[in-house]
Amino acid sequence: MIKSIKQRLEDHETVRVFFIGPLANPKLIEMVGLAGGYHGVWIDQEHSAIPHQQTETLVLASRAAGLDAFVRLAPTDYATVMRPLETGAGGVMAAQIRTVEQVQQIVEWSFYPPTGNRGLYSGNYEARYGAADPKSQIEAANRNRWLAIQIETLEAVDHVEQIAALDGVDCLFVGPGDLSAVLGVPGQVTHPKSIAALEKIGAAAQAAAKPWGILARSAEHATTCRELGCRLFSLSGDVDFFNRGIRAVKQAYKDLF
Repeated sequence: MIKSIKQRLEDHETVRVFFIGPLANPKLIEMVGLAGGYHGVWIDQEHSAIPHQQTETLVLASRAAGLDAFVRLAPTDYATVMRPLETGAGGVMAAQIRTVEQVQQIVEWSFYPPTGNRGLYSGNYEARYGAADPKSQIEAANRNRWLAIQIETLEAVDHVEQIAALDGVDCLFVGPGDLSAVLGVPGQVTHPKSIAALEKIGAAAQAAAKPWGILARSAEHATTCRELGCRLFSLSGDVDFFNRGIRAVKQAYKDLF
């Protein structure tokens, strides 16, 4: 049995996840699982051209590798938010959030009644492909699936206390690149303006008794966030690993380059 990211966060563990995006492939997920040390992967449907059918395969590969998975998406409509959950993903992460009302709508799309208004369907992994009775399917999904809200816009930072306090919001997740850009210091994730925003986000998460996470940009950045209460860390991803590998090979064979 895979221990879910949601359960690890509820147990106050430090959680490490791997990013899958432009180079998405089931074998990469298998390699991450074999390497050890990671608890899950997150699959990017916001910026990467990953269709729903491929997401199903990537989530299945995650289960086979003993890893939990969640999907980052642009929450434009009901189907976009709901369908990754039907693949068996542990949760979804909504990007580019700006208003409390937007988050309330995403909560409704993500959960079954009475929490939300997600439609019931039995032909998926979550329903054990028809083997689960509807009552237990709904109860298990509402209990075990989770929703992360990205805080990466000025509006989201301004309303972070209200967002964190909403029922159905399980986790806040900082997009440091976008956040630094809207703060006027693009790429400077440890700039005083960026740190001040992280302090506000961390305080809001603590007040609501919710965990928060971040896409770490460096060991220094991760340490700073951990000191502010962060417990979910995205540590690199497919493109970054490939680039690091290229640099390492060029260094190892520098006389040939």
